[in-house]
Amino acid sequence: MATVSSFEGLQPPTRSELRQFAELFTPLFQASSDEARRQAVAALSQCPQIPAAVALFVGCQAIDIAAPFLTSSPAIDDETLITIARTQGSAHMKAIVSREALSPRVIDALVGLRQAEQRLAAPLEVEPPSMAPEPPAATSLEDIEAAARRASEEEMRNRIRELAHHVARPEGDRLGLRNLSPIQAALLVRFARNREATLFAKALADGLSASRWLAERIMLDISGQQLATTLISLGMDFLDAVFVLEKLHPHLAEPQHSVTRAWMVLDELDPEECNARVEAWRRADSYTYLPDEAETARSGHEVPPARDRRVIGRTR
Repeated sequence: MATVSSFEGLQPPTRSELRQFAELFTPLFQASSDEARRQAVAALSQCPQIPAAVALFVGCQAIDIAAPFLTSSPAIDDETLITIARTQGSAHMKAIVSREALSPRVIDALVGLRQAEQRLAAPLEVEPPSMAPEPPAATSLEDIEAAARRASEEEMRNRIRELAHHVARPEGDRLGLRNLSPIQAALLVRFARNREATLFAKALADGLSASRWLAERIMLDISGQQLATTLISLGMDFLDAVFVLEKLHPHLAEPQHSVTRAWMVLDELDPEECNARVEAWRRADSYTYLPDEAETARSGHEVPPARDRRVIGRTR
């Protein structure tokens, strides 16, 4: 399929390109022959990044088409793999198990699905008529061993869940990171719209919990790269961040590839790298900046005037 070939040449794609490909792929795929579908799936299996909706759609196809994609595609996230395994049956599960690397979260889900299948497939046990009951000691020993095995399996699943919780962090999870409050974000957008640089710097410093000098140094970067890094680190809404950059750096409002340059700058940034860079700026700022409050606190310890000291001496 020409659409897939064009998409291969866009790696890594931008967000707008991912959205356009997701809209075009499904109807073209459904209108193609089985051979064309296999070729398209084989090509997509080599792409490091594809839309999540396309990955789910391809993974839910018949196993003879979806197998190479499920086995080798690096672009399928854990949530999509688990959804496919739960909805498509054992053949798709076997293809997922054949992948070179699986996260603890996916392994835990596959183990749970496999055990559920075994319980459903197990026939009902009918006790044959017997005059002599089995020795209770043997039954008790088997029960103890089975209970110990179940406890060991449950403990292993709990450990895997704990590891998955730390290793597989959701993309939108910002727990423990510095975030703009809705009021702070609204103020930044308002000051950027009115091009009130001084007020914007104060609001940005408040969002960073840093000095006004750090905020001003960030804004002095005429490329807008440092401000974009800061807005991504603070978790600002993507479209609001685009608006702020376009207002404070007019050259970033120029169109480029059906979007603006501000959009392209933000789209190319990695959130983890932005967080690390901004935290380094904040640490350096805390080492070098002497707050005005400290000067005020020191100036508050004034020596009483000489006249007051004389009055105190006389009262003694």
